[in-house]
Amino acid sequence: MSTEPRTGRAPLWRDRSFGTYWIAQTLSAAGNAFAYLAVPLLVLEATGSVAQMGLLTAVAGVASVIAGVFGGVLVDRYDRRRLMIVTDLVRLVLFGLVPLVWLAGPQVWLLFVVLPICAAAGMLFQVAAVTAVRNLVDTDRITEANGRLQATFAVTAVLGPLLAGVVSARFGPEVAIAVNAASFALSAVGLRLIRLRSDRAVDAAPVARERPLAEFLAGARFLWRQPVLRALTVLLSVFIFLTYGFTDVLIYHVTHDLGGTEGTVGTVLGLAALGTVAGALLVAPLRRRRGFGPTWIGAHAICGFAVAGVGLATTVPSVTALTAVYLCCVSVGGICSMSLRQEITPDHLLGRVTSAFWSTHYALGPAGAAILTWAAGRYGVPAVALVAGVGCLLVAVGGLFTPIRRAGAEPASAPPGFGPAPAVGTTGG
Repeated sequence: MSTEPRTGRAPLWRDRSFGTYWIAQTLSAAGNAFAYLAVPLLVLEATGSVAQMGLLTAVAGVASVIAGVFGGVLVDRYDRRRLMIVTDLVRLVLFGLVPLVWLAGPQVWLLFVVLPICAAAGMLFQVAAVTAVRNLVDTDRITEANGRLQATFAVTAVLGPLLAGVVSARFGPEVAIAVNAASFALSAVGLRLIRLRSDRAVDAAPVARERPLAEFLAGARFLWRQPVLRALTVLLSVFIFLTYGFTDVLIYHVTHDLGGTEGTVGTVLGLAALGTVAGALLVAPLRRRRGFGPTWIGAHAICGFAVAGVGLATTVPSVTALTAVYLCCVSVGGICSMSLRQEITPDHLLGRVTSAFWSTHYALGPAGAAILTWAAGRYGVPAVALVAGVGCLLVAVGGLFTPIRRAGAEPASAPPGFGPAPAVGTTGG
């Protein structure tokens, strides 16, 4: 993006701290793309059961929700960058154990130990990562920064599954998981090279510490009292229930119903991820021109049609195209929602508000994944995808009857009693 003449600021890509953070997280995302395909394949290879895949997804989801309850408290209390580095190192060690143990033969039980812990660490990392963007760029550049990050992540999501499919087919999914483990080391090194604005800022009025549960509830109260955020939380909780197991169902559909191989699955997920790239690049101009409400509602409506279409599709190319549309719209809706929270939440509450949002948002996800995958094995993918797609469409319709519909391009005000967001470069208080 070109320099803005009004402020004379350099383009975002020339910001050294943001650029370093961007590169480090891109490398980490590339590794995550390997695990995104390799873990379900590892379970399917060892058990042949889509229900087992869904159960593992559900268990990891529960761990994420539990970690989310107190993750925001930790992020707001302690050094955010240091927390991110620690969680990277934890995941490096645990994911690194999988290929080593697998040398003795399939050990599915290990995944039920490693994945929940890594999911909890990942939740803490993601909460901190959301606050890190706020501490890296000016407020009016948050949507642009999120878009650039997500677009780059999506590019790695294109190449990652493609390479993971090749590696899994040639060497086994456990080797692809080893690549994921190595990526966390690269992320940790990159984080060591940056400093967040909050690291340098001196808070003149430190926030009084309370019990962890009370601090978490402060974030939940802010979330609930802000009308747009409240509506988003409720509707997205339903959406995640309907789609949390979508990847597992998709992999099952491609391999079981359409006769695809591990390489086919990698190709489908890799090419479909181009939709995420498109969504990340489109979100900032869409929000500027159409406003938050129409962009968010439209994205989720299209998601519904795409999910239903995936189940009805009978060829691999059509499944790939529809999945790309789905991922594009998920990207648009997700970046819109995340950017709005970052813009209107005071910095000293941002970790707890993000934590409260994700804990609530993902609370129904594990149950949804277990039910979705069980139903796919019992009744078939077409019926399950049709029901999930109609549900997603109803989520979008629900947005028309909430403050989301009236939300424009500019952030809404903070709820009474919490004060405005602090000036850029401060930690708030």
